[in-house]
Amino acid sequence: MSTRFTNKTALITGGASGIGKATALRLAAEGAAVVVADLHEQAAQTVVDEIVSKGGKAVAFGGDFTLPEVNEAAVSFTVDQFGALHLAFNNAGIIGPQGPLHETELSGYRKLMDINLDAVFYGMKYEVPAILAAGGGAIVNTASILGLVGTSGYVPYVTAKHAVSGMTKSAALQYAAQGIRINSVHPGYIDTPLLNELSREEYNSLVALHPIGRLGQAEEVASVVAFLLSDDASFVSGSQYTVDGGYTAQ
Repeated sequence: MSTRFTNKTALITGGASGIGKATALRLAAEGAAVVVADLHEQAAQTVVDEIVSKGGKAVAFGGDFTLPEVNEAAVSFTVDQFGALHLAFNNAGIIGPQGPLHETELSGYRKLMDINLDAVFYGMKYEVPAILAAGGGAIVNTASILGLVGTSGYVPYVTAKHAVSGMTKSAALQYAAQGIRINSVHPGYIDTPLLNELSREEYNSLVALHPIGRLGQAEEVASVVAFLLSDDASFVSGSQYTVDGGYTAQ
């Protein structure tokens, strides 16, 4: 494994499972000191223990990232623990309410926006000054294929992810000349244990949406995130990277 993140510190939200966990493991394996941040601190600690057992450096941080003060505290914690913040992956998110727009509970809509959109803004608000103080770095925000195209029955989710796409591009322009690259990653449907609850017919219908003929793996998204955070992507900013098996090419 390469050492392209040696002497770099990364903050990952939603780091206890799925894409966040896979990215934490990937960055740590390549030399980064990682703060695994999640609403579920014990689950985050389990990821940290796995990283440390492999010789990596990581600490856990628990908190509700829909709160601005938690985002601020996570950045301060990162700097206190490792001396600086160079890299951030704003990844926490939920699927939220589904079904017809007019039947959507307003509380569910607001919760989704709090997590999928507002938390990304809060994250960057506090990450950017710390990254500037460190001499520059990179940020990746998790959007979705549904941040590029629409689909029926997921209006709140599609709305939030489109907003993340636009926020990322605008922020990238704002800070490009100051040494911070900001990009978004747009996964297709990723094969996680949550899909175990689906019937075989439902699972196959998701597979059929992807020309490549299967669902994605969290590690495949983590590989793209790691690229975008690394100096290998030194001329990439304001971009939208799909990891979707051809979904949005149709």
